Amino acid sequence: MNHRHPSPFDAITIEGINIRNRFVRSATWDSTATENGEVTDASVEIIENVARGGVGLIVTGYAYVSDHGKAATRQLGISHGRHVEGMRRLVKAAHDHGAKIAVQIAHAGVNLVLLGHADRIALAPSQTEAYRSPHRAMTSAEVEEIVRDFGAAAERAAEAGFDAVQLHGAHGYLMSQFLSPLTNRRTDEWGGSPERRRRFHVEVMRSVRRSVGENYPVWMKMGLRDHADDGLQLGEGLAALRALRAEGLSAVEISVGLGARSARVHRSEDEECPYFREDSGAAKRAVDIPVMLVGGIRSLAMAEDILRCGDADMISMSRPLIREPGLIGRWQRGDTAPAKCISCNKCFGFGVRGEALECGEERRLREEAGLH
Repeated sequence: MNHRHPSPFDAITIEGINIRNRFVRSATWDSTATENGEVTDASVEIIENVARGGVGLIVTGYAYVSDHGKAATRQLGISHGRHVEGMRRLVKAAHDHGAKIAVQIAHAGVNLVLLGHADRIALAPSQTEAYRSPHRAMTSAEVEEIVRDFGAAAERAAEAGFDAVQLHGAHGYLMSQFLSPLTNRRTDEWGGSPERRRRFHVEVMRSVRRSVGENYPVWMKMGLRDHADDGLQLGEGLAALRALRAEGLSAVEISVGLGARSARVHRSEDEECPYFREDSGAAKRAVDIPVMLVGGIRSLAMAEDILRCGDADMISMSRPLIREPGLIGRWQRGDTAPAKCISCNKCFGFGVRGEALECGEERRLREEAGLH
């Protein structure tokens, strides 16, 4: 009997959620929220465009679970009840165009990327020379409060109607900081051994499960290792993933922990190399839950190869869908030319300046053509 490998256009069901294809719009900070973290018309439009463009699953930009965990200007919030109504608009925008949607929830810890540090002392697992910005080690009571904040945020996500919640356990934010030996130097119950460094993850999972129950999908974007010397290694990352699976984690998106920016490479003209494919394949062998792979995927052929080789179950992309929100629909209609994205990162620059997310290359081309 011939076994057909899954196609990127095959539907997939995760804990009762029927997703129309294997393509995921990975969580993307878009700088469209109000200063208080509330959804705007521009936020809704971005979700609408990507959903209309054919992607199966959308993960929102990261939403802060606590006010002191905010990482960026005009970042979505899910720290208060006032955020719920706007979040419902994002859910409707995705569902109206056939996509499913999850909200990513996060705490920045010491990683206050775009807020400045003049009048803020960031909360961190440890006081460490790894960070130059003002920060201090959290007390155990503060750690426990943030654990509860994650649970409360997940409850708001379910109230808003999201199909799932995704914990942000990558890119140097608080969950990465607790897991990494570079940034967690604690010697109490929250650090000092691999088991205690991953205790924060386990307690967050338990808090979330208490809030949303056993049947609501809880996922994680996870860095299985750091892109830094003497940082988290793959074996320890996989051990943490297994521990989370035992606590009810139902899907994982593979990325990187500390050193996210240096792990991203510019696209080569003649070679496409997904950044974390090896780690994704290791995750597939380690746990029995759907695995999503993000980073450096720019062609339908590569997406097909990843699924054929069993290195992931779903294909996540961000920057290609900033430049071409309709990319998935284009591929499905038969135009299988690679994504136009050149990984220049100019899109990130708009958010830094407080402007809504946009492809810098597309803006340049418009300006050259006299279209503004």
